[in-house]
Amino acid sequence: MPAGGILLVDKPAGITSHDVVSRARRALVTRKIGHAGTLDPMATGLLVLGVDAATRLLTFLVGADKTYRATIRLGESTDSDDADGVVTSRADADAVAAVDEADLRRGIAALTGAIAQIPSTVSAIKVQGRRAYDLARAGEAVELKPREVVVSRFDTLAIRRDTRSIDLDVIVDCSSGTYIRALARDLGGALGVGGHLTALRRDRVGPFSVADATGVDDLSRERLRAPALVARAALGAFAVTEEEARDLRHGKRLAGAAVRLPGARSAAIDPSGELVGVVEARGADVKSIMNMPEEARG
Repeated sequence: MPAGGILLVDKPAGITSHDVVSRARRALVTRKIGHAGTLDPMATGLLVLGVDAATRLLTFLVGADKTYRATIRLGESTDSDDADGVVTSRADADAVAAVDEADLRRGIAALTGAIAQIPSTVSAIKVQGRRAYDLARAGEAVELKPREVVVSRFDTLAIRRDTRSIDLDVIVDCSSGTYIRALARDLGGALGVGGHLTALRRDRVGPFSVADATGVDDLSRERLRAPALVARAALGAFAVTEEEARDLRHGKRLAGAAVRLPGARSAAIDPSGELVGVVEARGADVKSIMNMPEEARG
């Protein structure tokens, strides 16, 4: 299997993440492509693709923290919590006018930090084996349990008002699994006027920025980032000797080597600079939890 690499793509609005994967498969002439977290069709921004053997790294990128820029409209609620849905309620003009900046600050503060968030009913979360959005579209009741997420930054960049709505441009740093649509819904609910998302852009996934991404019309193998470089950036490097690299590939533990690890999980890099795999501590020892195929080296 070829080593492949990680491809950073700037997804435009109006297409699905699967559409991007399909384009990449044609452009790179391979079926072995996956992604580290989808974006809704309405959303734009950073989509992280793994190609060929580097798809093995996606497991360790999915849980990375993310940064989003978004526009929240207060004064209207939709059945999908975003602009692709049907408007289900509109607040009257007096209620919207009564929301002042102090109210906004309090509402945002309550949604910052470690919070319990109920995902949108049109999310891809599975309920008894079926996607929540399939159940919702079939008219079935969807009850999702709250999930613990962390919103480390929720800042307002701009506020625009008219007689029936308030638009907030915001930037959000959050843990994996956070729904920005749900933040919009919950902020509007707390303020008593309803809310939904009208724009969303993902700026960052872990150490990777949309500023370094390529457009969907410029997908090529020349744009791939080497597995070793990606793993170093995401996990930190754990330098190993040739003998240690061989032992890790053969499933052996490195006795007493845990003190050398830079993090809970790290990228084992051999003397030639190639990625051996991802390792973690097992007591005082180090064990591989993912190895790159040996034929993918070089």
